[in-house]
Amino acid sequence: MYLLNCNKHTISLYPSLSLSLYIFPSPPFLPYWVGVFWCVLQPSIPVNAIGTTRISIRVPARLCVVFGDRSDPFCSRFWGLFSQPNMPALVNYSGDDEFHSGGSIYSMDSSRMCSISSHLDMYCPPSKRARISSAYASSYNMFEEEKTTSIDLLPDECLFEILRRLPGGQARSASACVSKRWLMLLGSVRNSERSEVNEPSNEADMVCSNEGIEAESHGYLTRCLEGKKATDTRLAAIAVGTSSRGGLGKLSIRGTNSTRGVTNIGISAIARGCPSLKVLSLWNVPSVGDEGLVEIAKECHLLEKLDITKCPLVSNKGLVAIAQKSPNLTSLTIESCPNISNEGLQAITRCCPKLQSISIRDCPFVGDQGVASLLSSASSTLMKVKLQALSITDFSLAVIGHYGKAITSLTLSGLRNVSEKGFWVMGNAHGLENLITLSISSCRGTTDVSLEAIGKGCAKLKHMCLTKCCFVSDGGMVAFAKAAGSLESLQLEECNRITQFGILGALSNCRSKLKSLSLVKCLGIRDLPMEMSSLSPCDSLRCLSIKSCPGFGNTSFAMVGKLCPKLQYIDLSGFCGINDSGLLPLVEGCVSGLVKVNLSGCSNLTDEVVSAIARLHGGTLEVLNLDGCMKVTNKSLSEVVSNCLVLNDLDVAKCSITDSGIATLACGDHLNLQILSLSGCSKVSDRSLPSLLKLGRTLVGLNLQHCNSISNSTVELLMENLWKCDILS
Repeated sequence: MYLLNCNKHTISLYPSLSLSLYIFPSPPFLPYWVGVFWCVLQPSIPVNAIGTTRISIRVPARLCVVFGDRSDPFCSRFWGLFSQPNMPALVNYSGDDEFHSGGSIYSMDSSRMCSISSHLDMYCPPSKRARISSAYASSYNMFEEEKTTSIDLLPDECLFEILRRLPGGQARSASACVSKRWLMLLGSVRNSERSEVNEPSNEADMVCSNEGIEAESHGYLTRCLEGKKATDTRLAAIAVGTSSRGGLGKLSIRGTNSTRGVTNIGISAIARGCPSLKVLSLWNVPSVGDEGLVEIAKECHLLEKLDITKCPLVSNKGLVAIAQKSPNLTSLTIESCPNISNEGLQAITRCCPKLQSISIRDCPFVGDQGVASLLSSASSTLMKVKLQALSITDFSLAVIGHYGKAITSLTLSGLRNVSEKGFWVMGNAHGLENLITLSISSCRGTTDVSLEAIGKGCAKLKHMCLTKCCFVSDGGMVAFAKAAGSLESLQLEECNRITQFGILGALSNCRSKLKSLSLVKCLGIRDLPMEMSSLSPCDSLRCLSIKSCPGFGNTSFAMVGKLCPKLQYIDLSGFCGINDSGLLPLVEGCVSGLVKVNLSGCSNLTDEVVSAIARLHGGTLEVLNLDGCMKVTNKSLSEVVSNCLVLNDLDVAKCSITDSGIATLACGDHLNLQILSLSGCSKVSDRSLPSLLKLGRTLVGLNLQHCNSISNSTVELLMENLWKCDILS
C-alpha cells in the first residue's frame, strides 16, 4: 500500500514519483465526487505490479483534487477526491482545515521528501490561500497560467463514478444533454450501481410527482425506432430518459441506420436502464449479437416476449442466456438467424416453463431435435406454434400430433422434407384435440389423404387456410369438409387443382357451420354447368370473398347464390370479368340482406347492379365500395339516396360522378354518411362546395384526392368549416 501523508505544511509521497497537483471547484450540479487512486511505481518496475484502490468521499466544499504524472505517458493520470472534514482521516492531515487567499508556496526541507526525484506543483483557486508547502516551487508560475480547467479532463472511470451518483432522473437527464460522451456513460450505469440521493423536498410535491408518473410506471412505456432513427445514441437517450419512470415496457427496432446503426452498445444501454422491459423486438439489426442479448438477460428478468428477426450475429449463446434468466418468457420469435440451432431451443425448453407461443422461420440448423424438445416436454404449455422453412421431417409432425394437446393455432410453411406420411400421422395421432386454427403453405406432403386425416383428427378445428398446396384436389377438399365438423372459415389460395366441383361440394358438405369462404388466385376453377339437385344449401355462409379467380364466372356466381342464400358480406374486389348478368343472381339470392359489399375494380358493372343492391338491401347495407367502377353514374347515387337508410361508408372513387350527383346525395336528409370517397372523380368541381358542406355535418372522413376540378381554395374552405372531418386532397 502506498501512503499519501499530509502534514500542516508538507506533503510526502512514497515511492518517488513525478506528479502535478490541481485543485478546482466542481460544477454546482454535482454534489458528489469519487476518487480513484492509481499508485504508480518507478518506470523500472513491471507495469503489472501497479495496484489500484477506489475510495468514495463526500465533498461538501466541492473541491476536486487531480493528480497527474507528466513524465510517464503510460500512467498519465493520478486522480483523487478530498474533502476538508475527511482529510485528516484519509491522508493523516494535521493542522488548520481552512484555506486562505493570498498565500504563497513555502520552501521545505528536502530531507523530509524521501527521494523525491521530481517536482510537486500545485494550483489553488484565487479565493483560497494554500497552507501547503513545497520544497520545489519553480513551476508555480507555469500553473498560474493553467487556471482554466474542465471536468472533461477526467477519464471515463472517474466520470462514470460521478454520474452514477446523480440525484434523481431530472439530474441524469440534464447531464445527458451535456455531450454524447456523458450520455453514453450514463447509459452504461446499471440500476443497481446508482447511488440515489435523498434530496430535500416537500412531501406534497413528492405525492404529486408520484401521481404524475404512476400511469407510466411498471414498464408500460413503449418506443419504436425504424430505419435511420435507430442508433445507439437514441437508445441510450431512451434508457436514461425513461429510467426514472419505470423504464420501457416495450421496445421495437425495425431496420437500422446505414452508417451509425444499432449495436450491442445501444442494446446494453437499454438493458441497464430499463430492467422492467417486457417486450423486445429486433428486426433486421445485423450488428446486434450475443453480447447485447446477454445484457438483456442479465438485467431484464421480466422479459415476456422476444422477437429476433434477421440478426445473423445472434447465436445459441445469446439465446441460452435469455432462457436461463427469463423464466417469464411466454412468446419467442426467431427468423433468419443462421447461427441458432437445436441447442438454443433445448435451453428454452428447460428454462422457460411459461412459453405459450413459438415461431421459428428460416433457421437452417434447427431440426427435429430442437422442435421435438419444445413440444415433448411434460410441462409444455405451447398454444401457438409456427414452423416455416425448416429442415424438419415427418418425426417433428408426429411429435406435434402426439404432444400438442395445448396447441390452438398451428402454422406449417415451406417444410420440404415432410411427406404425406408426416401430415397423416399428425392427424391420426389425435393429440391436437384443442386445435382451432391451422394454416398450411407450400408443403408437398399435404395431399387428399393427409388432409382428410387432419379433418378427422382435429375435432375442434374452426379455421383452415391452404396456400400453394398443389396436391390437394376436389376429392380431398370434399372429404375434408365432411370430416371437419366444426369448420367455420375456409381460405384457399393458389390451390390450382381445386375446381368448381370442389368448392361447391365443400359448401354442400360443411354441415351448416361454415361461415366464411375465401378464394384467391385459384386458377383451376372453371365456369362449368353443374347439376344442383345433388347439392345441399349452405345456410350458414355469411361471408364470401373471391379475388383473382378469372374462371369464376356468371354460372358459378348463380350457383353460389342458390347455395348460400344468407350471405351478408361480399368482397369481389379486382374481379374484372364479372358483369351485371353474373352478379345479379347472387345479389337477388341473398335473402338475409347484404351489410357490406366491396366491388372495387369491377370495371364492367353498371348502374343496374348498384340499383338492385340499393333496392333489395338498402335497409341493411352499411358499406358500399364502388372504387374503379367507371360505368357507375349519378343514377346509382339517386338509388342510394332513395333506398339506403343505414349507409355510413360510400366509395365512388373513379366513377362517372358529377356535381349533380353530389347535390342529389346531399338532399338525402336521412343519410348519415361518415366516410365519403370521391378520389379521381374529375367531373366533380367547385360547384359541389355547398353540397359537400351539407354532407360534412356528419362526415369524419372525406377523400378528394385527384379531383382536378376542385381548386385549392375550395379545399381550404372545406377544411376551415369541416374541422372535425379528416380531408385528404
